[in-house]
Amino acid sequence: MFDINNPEELAVLVALDEDDGSLDELAELVRTAGGREVGRLTQKRTTAHPGHYVGKGKLDELADLVSLTGATAIVCDDELTSSQQRGLAEAIDVKILDRTMVILDIFAAHASTSEGKLQVELAQLGYTLSHLSGIGKQLSRLGGGIGTRGPGEKKLETDRRHIRARMEQLKREVDDALKHRQVARKARKRAAVPSVAIVGYTNAGKSTLMNAMSSAGVAAQDKLFMTLDTTTRAVKLSTGQQVLLSDTVGFIRKLPHKLVDAFRATLEELAHADILLHVIDASGADRERQMSTVSRTLHELGLGTKPTIAVFNKIDAVSERPLPAAGSSEHTVCVSALLGTGLDDLTAAIEDVVNSSHGRMRVLVPYTEGALIARIYETALVRHADEGEDGITFDILAGDQLRSRLEKYNIL
Repeated sequence: MFDINNPEELAVLVALDEDDGSLDELAELVRTAGGREVGRLTQKRTTAHPGHYVGKGKLDELADLVSLTGATAIVCDDELTSSQQRGLAEAIDVKILDRTMVILDIFAAHASTSEGKLQVELAQLGYTLSHLSGIGKQLSRLGGGIGTRGPGEKKLETDRRHIRARMEQLKREVDDALKHRQVARKARKRAAVPSVAIVGYTNAGKSTLMNAMSSAGVAAQDKLFMTLDTTTRAVKLSTGQQVLLSDTVGFIRKLPHKLVDAFRATLEELAHADILLHVIDASGADRERQMSTVSRTLHELGLGTKPTIAVFNKIDAVSERPLPAAGSSEHTVCVSALLGTGLDDLTAAIEDVVNSSHGRMRVLVPYTEGALIARIYETALVRHADEGEDGITFDILAGDQLRSRLEKYNIL
């Protein structure tokens, strides 16, 4: 964490060919990490300078801007190579950071579970290992600032052998956590409870929606990546059907590939979910591009064909512009998670998608099967139940696992 007695980091943001709002997003990342933007510099280049990211002429301009604004850090919108990091540090005597370092800093601050912390440390060490020669120049300036939170700075002076050994240990611990999650997930699948995962661009209101639907108490603030660890809660729909709702970390433009390990638990929740809720900030000026980023990322993960409900959130603050098309989504719903409006429409859409993926059965279950009767009420959509002399006749919608167990009681 930042020392509250220290002044905040003052950052000059730098980008190449910036024409898509990525610097605005970088400014939000810096703010979330505890810094403040004091200036910007862009250069039209198709490729970054191999020695110091920007060209030599822009390097002088950057030095002047740092001096004029009193900046204590330069933050580049792309991941720097060790040569670029070293070159910038030699030319301008301030902290040199890149987009990846800022995101890692935020991850380190927001990871709350033991597994989340393991994953973040693993990502930090992976970055450190590939940038040792560039980071070494800055050792005297590190500590208490953006890009240095957590184990990252503690490992900078260790050699590659020690870093690799620590990474191997972390990988084993993460794999152990993965096995525990797989056991828990198999238990949920046996119970045939439909799972719904909330996905979307960071800061679209996913955690607020999670809280509104489940009273989960997930941290929700106007900052990027406030949710890193996955939270899952049981939610009852209006018909009494139970689903498992999971809040996941948000996506973002230019997410470095090496950070995917820090999303491991989240990506698994998405892969195993029956339904995705794609939450979109309906009031955002950049909503179409954010929708495209999320859709592209889902396709890259092989999740492009999973049943999806488009949820346009913050509809209370939307402008007069018509909402964009939601692509291949099964339903489109408008809500205000903050005010609680539109949630009935959302649960109805979830029920509809669940019903379409669950088969209908009419079964007569004897009273001696008390555990099975309880499971029907907990996990199936009970359309009708009639108590008779020999047992309870159910008209239900159920998943594959439960239907298999009920097959011998089928009376359709």
